[in-house]
Amino acid sequence: MLKLLVMLVFMIPLCFVYQSWWMVQSILFIMVFGFMLLNMSSSFFLNLGYFLGCDILSYGLILLSFWICVLMITASESINRSDNQKEFFLFMVLVLLLLLVCTFSSVNLFLFYVFFESSLIPTLFLILGWGYQPERLQAGIYLLFYTLLASLPLLIGMFYLGDEQFSLFIPMCVKTDFYYVLGYLALIMAFLVKMPMFLVHLWLPKAHVEAPVSGSMILAGVLLKLGGYGLLRVFSVLMLSGLTFNFVWVSVSLVGGVLVSFICLRQTDLKALIAYSSVAHMGIVLGGLMTMTYWGFSGSFTLMLAHGLCSSGLFCLANISYERTGSRSLLVSRGLMNFMPSMTLWWFLLSSCNMAAPPSLNLLSEISLLNSMVGWSWVTMVMLSLLSFFSAAYTLYLYSYSQHGKFYSGLYSCAAGYSREYLLLFLHWVPLNLLILKSEPCMVWL
Repeated sequence: MLKLLVMLVFMIPLCFVYQSWWMVQSILFIMVFGFMLLNMSSSFFLNLGYFLGCDILSYGLILLSFWICVLMITASESINRSDNQKEFFLFMVLVLLLLLVCTFSSVNLFLFYVFFESSLIPTLFLILGWGYQPERLQAGIYLLFYTLLASLPLLIGMFYLGDEQFSLFIPMCVKTDFYYVLGYLALIMAFLVKMPMFLVHLWLPKAHVEAPVSGSMILAGVLLKLGGYGLLRVFSVLMLSGLTFNFVWVSVSLVGGVLVSFICLRQTDLKALIAYSSVAHMGIVLGGLMTMTYWGFSGSFTLMLAHGLCSSGLFCLANISYERTGSRSLLVSRGLMNFMPSMTLWWFLLSSCNMAAPPSLNLLSEISLLNSMVGWSWVTMVMLSLLSFFSAAYTLYLYSYSQHGKFYSGLYSCAAGYSREYLLLFLHWVPLNLLILKSEPCMVWL
């Protein structure tokens, strides 16, 4: 793991070399393929060294972080073209990637906490520095306060845990009789806000709507997964108290998922719609994870990977149409099939992945999450059926409203995409649909 970090650290000076955009991007692509070749066939920690290690859970999420960060640079060509502080932008992306790799590969809970919190800073810079509207300041403050308020108790809970177990080394943390409700809440609340769970999700749509495309991609692609990853790690300790209290979170996340789907059905802003749909998806992840069954754990991990690719791709599409029409409103940018016929296929492919159509990885993970929750209690079937139905409903609404209908002005105008954009969407969609062919690492890692 250290060799990856050293390589990333030594790439930082490259950001400030004249005209180095493509060089940084190419080296990151090479690093992705280098990381893929690291042999990860075991559910134990491998590549251990100096507080860093990697098991299947970390491996999938580090790979996702690398992939999304490279695609962020590919999607942000407008920053390169307009020369809008592009050296500092590359620097921010690399620092964020460095912190994410450290977060996912820490084998010490305290170090995990430090990196978990510090990944917030580059994200804040991305939103404040390259966002669109003046409201981005408010969005940044929302993001900061929601996530920081919940994470101080996490620090105290971790120290208490270290005092109980005499170690914060993750593989040595065994399950304890953690029957204190406060301790249990302290350890999981920060992750629930980060996921985000319904009721503490208000920072997410704000941050997404104000963020540039790169900010939205990393937020949807990786930063929401930090919460799920933290819960998967912490529940190895909280098994017993989880069995007592988890029913609360399952019910909140399922009811919340349905309510958020209703909110999606009346959005007119493309980005807000995709942002709310990711709240609904993370609700299913949270519900499955909280059942603490084998199906739930592996399904939530798989849906985190699938949603990271799918949601990020949809944000890219929203940005591509925004760059052409100058608006994110569904009332203005409708009839895009007339205007950008070549993009309609990508809208269709990524929308169908978003509603878990085969052969996407979303399908596999949603089946296993449904399995875990219905096995846990058959009452969940009511909310799950509503959630699945409305998930398809708002995705069809997004697709049909944006692609069909009469284009609002300049009926005879037409725009094609750049080959860079097609490559970007291809690199989101192909892993999403090929991973289902080799899904054992995602589903059989426990």
